[in-house]
Amino acid sequence: MPEALRRLRDRAVTDGVLRRKIEAKARPVVAQAAGAERALRLSLARAARDAFALALDVAGLASARRSLAELLEMPEERSLYAIVEGPGEGLGLVALSPPVLSALIEVQTIGRVSAQPPASRKPTRTDAAMVSGFIDQTLAELEVLLAEDEDRIWAGGFRYASFLDDPRPLGLLLEDCAYRVLTVNVDLALGAKSGPLLLALPAEGRGEPPLRPEAPEETGTPGSDFGLALAEQVMGAECLLDAVLARVTLPLGTVMGWQVGDVVDLSKATLEDVAFVALDGRQVAEGRLGQHRGMRAIRLAPASVPAASPGGVVPFAMTGTDD
Repeated sequence: MPEALRRLRDRAVTDGVLRRKIEAKARPVVAQAAGAERALRLSLARAARDAFALALDVAGLASARRSLAELLEMPEERSLYAIVEGPGEGLGLVALSPPVLSALIEVQTIGRVSAQPPASRKPTRTDAAMVSGFIDQTLAELEVLLAEDEDRIWAGGFRYASFLDDPRPLGLLLEDCAYRVLTVNVDLALGAKSGPLLLALPAEGRGEPPLRPEAPEETGTPGSDFGLALAEQVMGAECLLDAVLARVTLPLGTVMGWQVGDVVDLSKATLEDVAFVALDGRQVAEGRLGQHRGMRAIRLAPASVPAASPGGVVPFAMTGTDD
């Protein structure tokens, strides 16, 4: 076969494979939605990561429909009982077993999760205050993940409302109706502690219906769907930038001789001039360090003098802290 024909054939095969992969990846945006069970797995892991930099793995999840009387028998003894409130004044329950509660408290107080069994004690209002943010973040993530799913009607819109130090009033506080109960067994800090948590919400949802994505207009142009899918994948790709306060050039021997406690002179560093550098070494933006609503922030501006690394060499990123 002539070389030119062989190259054309190979290119056609490659384009066909690429087209199928992108179209297959674009289609499941709606089809992959597996309801509240899958969404809760993701929301728990994300909330633990974002709130406490804590690794949380879901070892198992069970979903059931239970009456109020059955629900009251499900939480473990000495669990923390958090009441959550949602659409239509609906009330639900989040129950954190002692190992899960202990792990969330330890990571905030001593900075790590110990392998010691949790102390046998009654949860307190202080415990509830320390985990309420985690509960709210989990429920918020759950609502976002269910934006286009039918389960949004019963699982969306709930937030932390109050805490009970005694489970006995639950029978009077919660509505006597059917509940959808999700029981999740979680491993925290790579198995340092493990235990169940429970989410129970009224089965007859009163929330908003799922969002329906707008159908794209038919353009009639061959391959337009492929082009839109390709653009969506490209624009959704992650872009990593390094924030650079200053650069120093030192002999390799000096760097190899660094010891813990050595001080690196960054005399040219200034918070008024923060450069953003791409992976190829080009400066793409610059900014000034400041604050926004009590958080650190950088006001961006176009880079005045974009520069590339000599010879296309990607520079090593140096990070540090200053008091």
